[in-house]
Amino acid sequence: MNTLETLPVTLDDVLKAQELLEGIITKTPVESSRALGHLVGGNVYFKCENLQRAGSFKVRGAYVRMARLTDAEKKRGVVAASAGNHAQGVAVAAKSLGINARIYMPLGVALPKLAATRSHGAEVVLHGHNVDEALAEAQRYANETGAVFVHPFDNVDVVAGQGTIGLEILDQIPNVDTILMGVGGGGLLAGVAVAIKARAKELGREIRVIGVQAENAAAYPPSLAADALVPLKKVSTMADGIAVGRPGQLPFSIIRELVDDVVTVSEDSLARALIFLLERAKMVVEPAGAVGVAALMDGKIENPGNTAVVLSGGNIDPMLMLKVIQRGLSAAGRFMTVRMMLDDRPGSLATIARIIAENDANVTGLDHTRLGGSISMGDVSITINLETKGHEHGEQVLGALRAEGFQPIVVH
Repeated sequence: MNTLETLPVTLDDVLKAQELLEGIITKTPVESSRALGHLVGGNVYFKCENLQRAGSFKVRGAYVRMARLTDAEKKRGVVAASAGNHAQGVAVAAKSLGINARIYMPLGVALPKLAATRSHGAEVVLHGHNVDEALAEAQRYANETGAVFVHPFDNVDVVAGQGTIGLEILDQIPNVDTILMGVGGGGLLAGVAVAIKARAKELGREIRVIGVQAENAAAYPPSLAADALVPLKKVSTMADGIAVGRPGQLPFSIIRELVDDVVTVSEDSLARALIFLLERAKMVVEPAGAVGVAALMDGKIENPGNTAVVLSGGNIDPMLMLKVIQRGLSAAGRFMTVRMMLDDRPGSLATIARIIAENDANVTGLDHTRLGGSISMGDVSITINLETKGHEHGEQVLGALRAEGFQPIVVH
């Protein structure tokens, strides 16, 4: 195994990055969560990078990378590609350093992220239907013009900049036992691991560093198992901030040496975590920033002890938030859609309404139709959206409907 001193990024690199970032970034707060701590049987703290400048940790690495450019490189400007957080981080850093920045974003990028990136002064060019296509165009532009390409995670300075979060966590939670954070390309996890493991060695103690990926965008578990980069054929997750199909070579070389584990969480778990953060922590967090909370809620971390969870970003599209809230409520058993066939006669719908009311559920929407290939003459199909108080209450409502002779089918 490599020693800490021979890895491509060292504690000294992270300390120098911290000096560069002094007065540039926000030392984000740490908030405790009694509700989550009670659930997992330990103390849980949130490192609130969702409150960072530009809404995520990305500004740390982007600024360190760009601050170390030569004067000639700065005059040529920088170029990057991103669907959101890296774009805003580069834009903020470029504005602070007086560097022209061109950022390629996919055509379907969320409007709030597009507007925010432009508001920081960057030139935004919409290109391609995904980040990979935007990335290829950014690389082409860099080769053609000499602009400096700022990679989102596969760069020594970027990794060192992200690692400053680890130093802050140790300063704010000296007795931390476990640190959780999301993983996409791996820059954040690699940087924090370098800082934490080096400091832990100095202190003569163990601190676990664990990465979390969405299970539909989890390139690290197979790559770590093969000890080689294993790209995914398909990536599909609401957590766009970590929707990376291939680990970065540089972060991977660090993560395989230092990180204790990488676990995965489902989309439903992510949705439940976001609902929890909204309701119990009063935190607006994007899906990629909530994966650590999802892992704790799912019981994926054994003996977590004093746990710090990095809420890596808060840049969530309001339209996505609407969908996530509905999915999260459904996953928690607090919202369900039920479909039934009824005899098309007066009183049938009134009977269903009475049963639902008597069982203390709430109707939020109803669709009533006599048309459709599967609907017989004399029948009617109804679809009802219901608010319930959890899985047990939902089963109670379904049982009451069945007891009256109806055959409800849960469709969501």
